[in-house]
Amino acid sequence: MNIIVDAMGGDNAPAEIVKGCVTAAEEFGENITLVGRESDIEKEFKASGYGGDKIKIKNATEIISGDDEPTSAIRQKKDSSLRVGLEMLRHDEGDVLVSAGNTGALITGATLIVKRLKGVRRVALAPMMPCETGCFLMVDGGANSECGAAFLKQFAIMGSIYMEKIMKTKSPRVALVNIGAEEEKGTDAVIEAGRMLKDIPINYIGYIEGRDIPLGGADVVVCDGFTGNVVLKFMEGMGIFVKDVLKSLLLDGMRSKMAALLIKGKVKDFARQMDYTEYGGAPILGCAKPVVKAHGSSNAKAFYHAVRQAIDMVNNNLTAAIAENIMRY
Repeated sequence: MNIIVDAMGGDNAPAEIVKGCVTAAEEFGENITLVGRESDIEKEFKASGYGGDKIKIKNATEIISGDDEPTSAIRQKKDSSLRVGLEMLRHDEGDVLVSAGNTGALITGATLIVKRLKGVRRVALAPMMPCETGCFLMVDGGANSECGAAFLKQFAIMGSIYMEKIMKTKSPRVALVNIGAEEEKGTDAVIEAGRMLKDIPINYIGYIEGRDIPLGGADVVVCDGFTGNVVLKFMEGMGIFVKDVLKSLLLDGMRSKMAALLIKGKVKDFARQMDYTEYGGAPILGCAKPVVKAHGSSNAKAFYHAVRQAIDMVNNNLTAAIAENIMRY
């Protein structure tokens, strides 16, 4: 297996990406190709002290930044680390691509260069999010602002397969985000999607309201990308808010500090559950080949988990399973 990595994408590239890939190469023993400015990567590579032979470098002279317009950047920056990586994936020079770079450019490039699976109408960004009972998959997390019922149906199918194959969740509960539990509530697209999902063999449990999402009301939460991105960013903000409040309370005076020592282990468990770095990246479901979008601010730990996730997607034949079920249903 060869994991293609955009070494220049994200806020902490290439230093943290190289560190994360070195750890992944040492633990998993898979080949990794770092794509980007060779001199910059080699500098970080030497600093890591890695002595193995599982990591190679593919030179690419340009970088797509977070401020670049996605479509123009993919079309014009042909020697960017992201574009070169996508071309490598398309031409079977690797099995999966991981990037922490410009989300819009990655989704655009995955669609135009790697292409969609036959029958898939739109690819979807599917971030894994923490909740009271563990975690859930959100589909779509921001790739498609407006979605018809057929799009939502396909998102539900792809999300269900991901949770079964990668997260090993038996019969994952699939729900549509809505403003109420009654069948007649919601937009026309959501109502129609609900009817469609009742006719296919997935564990569709109906609508889910916003308050039930962080409580673990479903394993796969399906919505249009506009709604999904709002929920995603809101939950990220609430996570930071809760951690800041806890820190303030537990460090406010000697008594609080003594109490904090008694519950230190529990606080660490909570922080770990809320830490996005534990979950890897967000798969772009529906691509002809596996693509993972790592968080833009990924540190070495987050990128290590993104590579682990990418390996799982290849080993579990996720793309083939999605293709089979999309054509069937």
